[in-house]
Amino acid sequence: MTAMDIRGAYTDIKVNVGCGATPTPGWVNFDNSMSIRLARYPGISSVLARLQLIDHQSASLAGMSRRASVRFANAAARIPFATGTVAAIYSSHMIEHLDRREARMFLAEARRVLRPGGVLRLAVPDLSRLVDQYVRSGDADAFIARTRMGVDRPATPREWARWALIGPRHHLWMYDGASLARLLRDAGFVDTAVEPPGVTRITDPGGLDLKEGEAERVYVEADRPLAQDVGDAGEAAGRRGPGHQDERGDRQQREAQHGPSPDAGQVPRSGHCPSP
Repeated sequence: MTAMDIRGAYTDIKVNVGCGATPTPGWVNFDNSMSIRLARYPGISSVLARLQLIDHQSASLAGMSRRASVRFANAAARIPFATGTVAAIYSSHMIEHLDRREARMFLAEARRVLRPGGVLRLAVPDLSRLVDQYVRSGDADAFIARTRMGVDRPATPREWARWALIGPRHHLWMYDGASLARLLRDAGFVDTAVEPPGVTRITDPGGLDLKEGEAERVYVEADRPLAQDVGDAGEAAGRRGPGHQDERGDRQQREAQHGPSPDAGQVPRSGHCPSP
């Protein structure tokens, strides 16, 4: 049975993890913001907004999540689906807010809930673009600001209360396409690829924005191994070591950066769907 056969043999649940204010129509949408929890208590969120303990963005997110049925989930701890029941997972601008341990826990959960051959698509701010901008401008302050890895400490009791209530929003790690693909391979995913905006292997992505944040983001997709390949893939990864990049990954990285080589395969990858 091929990957496409297996994808078609299961339920078609698709999950957006860390959707924030942009849930995907027709998908199950999760976020771990305190605003999602506050959405159940509109009176409390209104009071907190008047006291300036949550900002306008958080208050608006609470209202939106009520209307769009966004659910709360801490995906680094548990994605609330049974093992092997999800066809696709999309997460944009989320994993860079996790530390390395949390990122690995999230990927382990994503791998658990995905069915064999299920697709994980991640979109993150592209560190390589920020580095290129820094090399051209020489402005170190602008570079650090764009990484969003540095934040001011709370200076007033109200700021400390807001920090305790909704937490910081800075980035804890940054990725380019190659490093994110390597992280996915180390987590047990296969067929990792840096995809151009608008292209996905997800069958029927529906309302998913395949070009979300394309001016600053890089998109990486990978599959959960087919059931019969899980043992072989894990054994091979153990032999190669965590830093190994297979021949396919090398080729995809070169093509993402420089375009396909003249003798690149003439047969397009199956299952890729350009956006409408």
